[in-house]
Amino acid sequence: MSSRFPCRLILAFPLALLAGCASVGPEHAVPTVAVGQGWLTPADSRADTAALARWWQTLGDPELEGLVELALTRNLDLRQAEQNIEASRAMLSRAEALDSPTLKASGSVQRSRTSLNGPEYNPQRAPTQTVSDIGLDASWEIDLFGSLRRQRESATASLQLSEAEAQGLRLSIVAETARTYLAMRGAQRELAARQASVATLTRLVELAQRRQQAGDLPSMEVERARARLDQARAALPAIEARRQAAAIALGLLTGDLPESRIALAEAPGSEIALGRVPVGQRAEILRRRPDVIAAERKLAAATADTGTATAELFPKLTLSASAGFRALGGKDLFSDNSQRGALGPLIAWRIFDGGRVRAEIRAAEARQHAAAIGYEKAVLTALSDAEKALDQYAHTLQALAAQEQALGSTTRLTDILRQRHALGDVSLTELLDAERERSDQQATLAQLKTSAGSDLVALYKALGGGWEVP
Repeated sequence: MSSRFPCRLILAFPLALLAGCASVGPEHAVPTVAVGQGWLTPADSRADTAALARWWQTLGDPELEGLVELALTRNLDLRQAEQNIEASRAMLSRAEALDSPTLKASGSVQRSRTSLNGPEYNPQRAPTQTVSDIGLDASWEIDLFGSLRRQRESATASLQLSEAEAQGLRLSIVAETARTYLAMRGAQRELAARQASVATLTRLVELAQRRQQAGDLPSMEVERARARLDQARAALPAIEARRQAAAIALGLLTGDLPESRIALAEAPGSEIALGRVPVGQRAEILRRRPDVIAAERKLAAATADTGTATAELFPKLTLSASAGFRALGGKDLFSDNSQRGALGPLIAWRIFDGGRVRAEIRAAEARQHAAAIGYEKAVLTALSDAEKALDQYAHTLQALAAQEQALGSTTRLTDILRQRHALGDVSLTELLDAERERSDQQATLAQLKTSAGSDLVALYKALGGGWEVP
């Protein structure tokens, strides 16, 4: 045997390539879902992609911008999602490698002794032998019916699904960070309004006590003033607790200790800009919403899995080759006479398996149909979320404008009553009622500002804002 035999054997292996391999199973197609024409709520139909991608920078609060950027960098859920993407990327690399030949090297030295009393004993051979073997083994599965291609498609779609889910998580983290920050600032405003009311009521109680001592005011009026003061003080702890809870939550959202953002609860903040949002057209949501993208990629993976299952109905062809040396002892291992080799195809076909392949195909098709329904639901959910968020934000802005007018009227009335009370024309009870009403109006305004901010955040999230759409 020629010394070039192993080389010839391995070089001949690629000549077995088969061209024109087909892929069985369905091809992926995005279902058509009607999205309607325009928005139910009057809206700015212009599209501002840059503003949507980093919407928190349009609110005019540098502290909020810093917190969001910190959350995007350090949030533990996002870091965990990045590792899930890496795992999906590794699985894609594995699926891509299935199409490549496999080459393995092996070597062994085995010493054996044959029983002298056994049927295999040959007196012409020594009972004790040492067999040495070294060589290369190669195999290559030819993708005749697209099974490997479908596996690559499924792995690619799964990777893109993981990326879309990570983007969805990113949107949620950004929105939750902004919402929590605005809740903390809202609690600050509400607390300031209630504390101002306590200060005003304290002065009124002191004034009432002096008038009582002078005999100008009955004790009943003084006790009524004290009761109003105690009620105002009783409202403070709950507001302080909400402010503290929001600050603690910001620590977790930014991947830090609970106490890391406590100082923000005491620091003054900026009023965010509340205005019209360029929402664009309804159909644009489908390419911005990560959950819609994820649903479409899930359908793509399920479609590819159906093709993989269908390919099991057909034969598999594997080309294999081996070359090496095998000899008794080790002295002549690499001589020409010790060469060994083999080359040939292997065909495997599940001709009968009791219907398992057909059952696997039906299961894959059912998962594919379920994924298609899931995509349709994701589209309708996205449209519903956007419509509700747009409507809610618009109505909250209307309520906020009305509340600002109401507070202005109540403040003017309270100032008039305070002046008339000083002249003795208005009772202390009337003034206390007016002060309580103004305090309630101020608290309501603070709450509505918080609600408007939260609704604005919800609108941006519903529109799929918060990431650069490729």
